Amino acid sequence: MALKAKKSHEQAIGKAASRLIDQRIRELGDWRGETLARMRALILEADPEMTEEWKWMGTPVWSHNGNVCTGETYTNVVKLTFAHGAKLPDPSDLFNSSLTGNTRRAIDIHEGEKIDTRAFKALVKAAVAYNAPAGKKTKPAKLLSGGNPQIAKANGDAPVKAYIASIPGWKRDIGKRLDALIVRNVPNVQKAVKWNSPFYGIDGQGWFLSFHVFTGYVKVTFFSGTSLRPVPPGGASKEARWIDIHEDDFDEAQMARWIKQAAALPGYLAPV
Repeated sequence: MALKAKKSHEQAIGKAASRLIDQRIRELGDWRGETLARMRALILEADPEMTEEWKWMGTPVWSHNGNVCTGETYTNVVKLTFAHGAKLPDPSDLFNSSLTGNTRRAIDIHEGEKIDTRAFKALVKAAVAYNAPAGKKTKPAKLLSGGNPQIAKANGDAPVKAYIASIPGWKRDIGKRLDALIVRNVPNVQKAVKWNSPFYGIDGQGWFLSFHVFTGYVKVTFFSGTSLRPVPPGGASKEARWIDIHEDDFDEAQMARWIKQAAALPGYLAPV
């Protein structure tokens, strides 16, 4: 049975919601309150621009361009439900509940259990990144051959997000998942759009990865691909290798391993 704070019928946002969440934590007065407080702090550390809300008959909600997750308290568990968890990379297998649906995923925390704080904060960041295009009314980019967006050369996260938001169909989800996976595994990554493709690199080290949209797949290129293990299957150049991702064959675990390896190698030395 879920616990109800006083005035659970209220809806609130910002400081008013934060006060109600504070009240919920005080009223719990046991390990559940401590757990909710700890996870709340991690959420706000992961994204300082997160908004706190109070909805649905007394449920703490954290949002940024849409709902990120809720914090529910039950008799034997604290449940953190991610609104789009099914679409997020979770290489540490934090999700352990609500695993059968196509949208939500949840983390159930029982008394005495500890959560990998670094992995959890990365999951929150991935959820925020997934939400990022929501509510933006920018004009879609022109689509070139194969449906690849035409985006002007620029450095930073914004042009990469504009590129991803303009990808048509199922390939947009692949782009979001790739971007979130890279950010999770390479926290200091630098981004840019060059030659109508997102580039990812390390300052002073060069670009290690880019991707490009084609009609039936998304091509992910590693500039030092011949040094990866296993070597990605595409390509025959001296150093670069790539893999083509089709609609239902995105192996996120293997991609994460390649990303980590590639980020540690000397990259393509165009300016980062």
